[in-house]
Amino acid sequence: MKYSIEGTPLPVVICDLEPGEMMITEKGAMSWMTPNMKMETVGGGAGQMFGRMFSGEAMFQNHYTAEGGPGQIAYASSFPGCILDFEVGPGREIIAQKSAFLASSSGVTLSVAFQKKLAGGLFGGEGFIMQKMSGQGVVFLEIDGHVKEYELQAGETMVIDTGYLAAMETTCKMDIQSVKGLKNKLLGGEGFFNTIVTGPGKIYLQSMPINQMAGAINPYIVSSK
Repeated sequence: MKYSIEGTPLPVVICDLEPGEMMITEKGAMSWMTPNMKMETVGGGAGQMFGRMFSGEAMFQNHYTAEGGPGQIAYASSFPGCILDFEVGPGREIIAQKSAFLASSSGVTLSVAFQKKLAGGLFGGEGFIMQKMSGQGVVFLEIDGHVKEYELQAGETMVIDTGYLAAMETTCKMDIQSVKGLKNKLLGGEGFFNTIVTGPGKIYLQSMPINQMAGAINPYIVSSK
């Protein structure tokens, strides 16, 4: 498979497939394709289906296969931001926020990644359940806003406001930390908790989580009614 990621701030990834090559996509992710791309909707086992549902994805996925010759298929972003490509393999798994998965080559497996600490799931903003991409192949993730990448060394940490952690390598550890001081909690406008990620490994931060944008425009929507 060859691909290119084009456009901003609403990017699209255009994938050129060899005959017989197949891609896995989230429900409704396809934007355009050549007529020889065959679609098949699959669910897999009950465990896989409910796992996808809990991680923020649809229970069913679409498989697109190039038949009778080379094919092309494109997936566009549904929100202003970035599309990131990752080469997934043994020891190179990725954990991402809910609903980040856009598409992947057929060798990638999407599963549930439970946060080990309940507090981190309830208050960390990214949720108790995140997505884990493993197996072998290329995966495309949809990120809200601009993405900033950091490589954390062993023991190095980053303090992240709720919702701004888009993805991280599985070697990183995530926890939550309470904002110190009652006045800071109540009047600081930053909430009660921050997400703490500890290296080693890469983290990917997003500049405009969709919930933050929704909160920013909501007063204008309400006032216009």
